[in-house]
Amino acid sequence: FTALENVMIPRLIAGCSRQEARDKAEELLKAVGLEHRMEHKPSELSGGEQQRVAIARALVNSPAVLFADEPTGNLDSGTKQDIHKLFFELRGKLGQTIVIVTHDLELAGLCDRCLTMKDGLFI
Repeated sequence: FTALENVMIPRLIAGCSRQEARDKAEELLKAVGLEHRMEHKPSELSGGEQQRVAIARALVNSPAVLFADEPTGNLDSGTKQDIHKLFFELRGKLGQTIVIVTHDLELAGLCDRCLTMKDGLFI
């Protein structure tokens, strides 16, 4: 599937019309900076672009909370910074609550609230 189709799929499964799913997917792909890559397949996208598609796909049905588990764990440092910035831009633009699970202390330091776990317990 293309990036656009990948983002549309959860919306279609939720019962939305094809046009509504397409409109929302295009809106989100623009919001994550991929308006020029919508027709590309995953193998034609960089790791950072693939991560942006995944973020758009996670947001397409307007969840109350977006859970991100190690969202930048496999990205290079430059791309990692871009994705960190994107999360906080989306939070502002969409009013989105985002819960991030990470070992990345730099990312954790950017968050409004940080909880630390040790041996399965919050400390």
